[in-house]
Amino acid sequence: MKSVFPLTRDLVLIGGGHAHALVLRKWGMNPLPGARLTLIDPNPKAPYTGMLPGHIAGHYPRAALDIDLVRLAHFAGARLIVGAATSIDRASRRVSVEGRPDIAYDVLSIDVGITSAPAEIQGFDSHGIAAKPLGPFADRWQAFVEEVSAGTAAPDCTILGGGVAGVELALAMRHRLSHISATPRICVVDTGRALSGVATATARILRRRMQNAGIDVIEDAKIIQITSNSVELADGTSLSSSLTVAAAGARPWPWLKGTGLDLTDGFITVGPDLRSVTDPAIFAAGDCAHLNYAPRPKAGVYAVRAAPILHDNLRAALSEQTQMRQYQPQKRYLKLVSLGGKEAVADRGALGITLPGLWFWKDRIDQRFMQKFRDLPVMSVPPLPQESALGMTAELVEHPMICGGCGAKVGPAALQTALSGARTNQRSDVLIRPGDDAGALLFGDRIQVVSTDHLRAFTADPFLMSRITALHALGDVWAMGAAPQAALVNLVLPRMSGPLQARTLAEIMAAAQEVMEDAGAEIIGGHTTQGAELTIGYTVTGLMPEGRTPIGLNGARPGDHLILTGALGTGVILAADMAGQADGEIVRNALDQMAASPQSAAQSLIAAHAMTDVTGFGLAGHLLGMCRASGFGAVLDMATLPLLAGALPLLNEGRRSSLHGANKAYSVPELIGFDDSPRSEILFDPQTAGGFLAALAPEDAKLALSQLASGGIPAVRIGMIEDTPPQITLH
Repeated sequence: MKSVFPLTRDLVLIGGGHAHALVLRKWGMNPLPGARLTLIDPNPKAPYTGMLPGHIAGHYPRAALDIDLVRLAHFAGARLIVGAATSIDRASRRVSVEGRPDIAYDVLSIDVGITSAPAEIQGFDSHGIAAKPLGPFADRWQAFVEEVSAGTAAPDCTILGGGVAGVELALAMRHRLSHISATPRICVVDTGRALSGVATATARILRRRMQNAGIDVIEDAKIIQITSNSVELADGTSLSSSLTVAAAGARPWPWLKGTGLDLTDGFITVGPDLRSVTDPAIFAAGDCAHLNYAPRPKAGVYAVRAAPILHDNLRAALSEQTQMRQYQPQKRYLKLVSLGGKEAVADRGALGITLPGLWFWKDRIDQRFMQKFRDLPVMSVPPLPQESALGMTAELVEHPMICGGCGAKVGPAALQTALSGARTNQRSDVLIRPGDDAGALLFGDRIQVVSTDHLRAFTADPFLMSRITALHALGDVWAMGAAPQAALVNLVLPRMSGPLQARTLAEIMAAAQEVMEDAGAEIIGGHTTQGAELTIGYTVTGLMPEGRTPIGLNGARPGDHLILTGALGTGVILAADMAGQADGEIVRNALDQMAASPQSAAQSLIAAHAMTDVTGFGLAGHLLGMCRASGFGAVLDMATLPLLAGALPLLNEGRRSSLHGANKAYSVPELIGFDDSPRSEILFDPQTAGGFLAALAPEDAKLALSQLASGGIPAVRIGMIEDTPPQITLH
């Protein structure tokens, strides 16, 4: 996470809507020096509205809708905070986000879209689903289709709202359900006149299509209640409905009321420069904004057209330029409305027509928009120097980039050689030598363990990076069976201004305090310096319970079962993410595993004869360390190894962490039955904040697995220790 220029200003984007997505793409091609960019969104992906009806109808897979915010943020050099913004403190210029410290800003932009949830209808919150935001609706629709296919749900749907959006969804749902059920029932309910907002010709075409499809339309209705299987109307009509979808109107997010900004019907009032008329440090675009000088209906086309102006004005605000571009929205735009199948009607002004090929024209427009985010531009690499020392070019070819986290470690062979000369054996109060997870020092009748770890940042989010690093460091203490006691924090911050230093340190220390407090440890000091990129480290100590000795690597016995907690694959996933080639949900899942505390897992494994946390040297390297220290071999059942989602496909593609090759060279000579398959390559993948590998007696292993399962902690038996020379046999 290198920063060539000092960071001096914070730009924060709330929401991954279409305007912000385009801003991020444009920013990535020409970042503003000195600006730190942050995106806040509840999800790692943002669905594109234009292709939703096609997905509902079955023409597009779910993945086709998604703008991958993780990849996009990486391309833009932005940090992505996966969380929901809940409020804005304009006096202190801070955004509150669930589950973490506030995010400070100098300039803020809001593009959070709208919701169509009618909270005033009894039972809707429990039994209905809003068509917007699109992500939850698309997920609920997929689940509903599976339920109908399995025969566990009736193919009965009700759409609340007879505007063009509701009718388009109704036709799409009818088309999809007709392929899995002979009797789908779709009903559109409107409190007024359906299709009043489109051309008369368009309304006539859509009504005829609904009639031909057997879709009922109920107008001037009053809805009084939604239940799990019905929609109840005021006139006593009860509509059978296994899925009730609200597609009526555009409702603002309630939290915007608390911002103190000028709102129009709940939407942020902005001027031609897209700045709030209340606060010049805040911009807004997309459906959550109201153009006070040129009111327009809520439609994605305006967000797309506003994006270039928003991008330029955000840059101007960050550099305190006074001249801003003005956004002048078009008065009319062409609507291409899907008709369920691969047909569409064109609506513009008073004109409404349907012609062969219109759907394919719409598809081409949508695909062209999405292609901007699927194939992000490849930034040019600086040319190699004409002259260089022997081996430099080969090193760059073999390791074009150094991974973050444990992937940045020195290889095990080089480290082992270096440590071999450090063993002096001159102190009787030093109980454990280099090679174990932590050192052990004797103080009277108590044993203290001590370890240190630091990680080169693999995420631009300092709070998340700090949490993962703290848990990673504490893993050594927990693996020894000790209780965390104290921690020193060691930081390298990229060059930044004083205010940004304070903001960054506050986030790092908030995560550190949270982790250490939960672990029962105290932060007692540390050290900070500035450098090329963010690096976070912790030196931690722990105390062994009275009468107990540390769990080392040397206690494994023949017949012991090998238990592994968590899943493997963080190295290859982080390497792919660094190259901008990893799916956002896969990256987010890996980060979530790394950020989960393993303390309960360690407590369940306290009866282990030998234990270690699986980190930089991979499963093979750490298991070999246990075998060598104990003097016995091990058998691994390769089919049982748990892998993180996406890890195996990335290995199949040839993706590798920069430490992978050194780990493999170190371990392969002592692997019996190694077949060089992509699945076997997971053995050498360096893990960050990885799980525990423990050798336990069979009865203790059975009890531990039961305790881990009851606590919801993933763990499996992956093999056993056998009475052979130190080696690993793969089955």
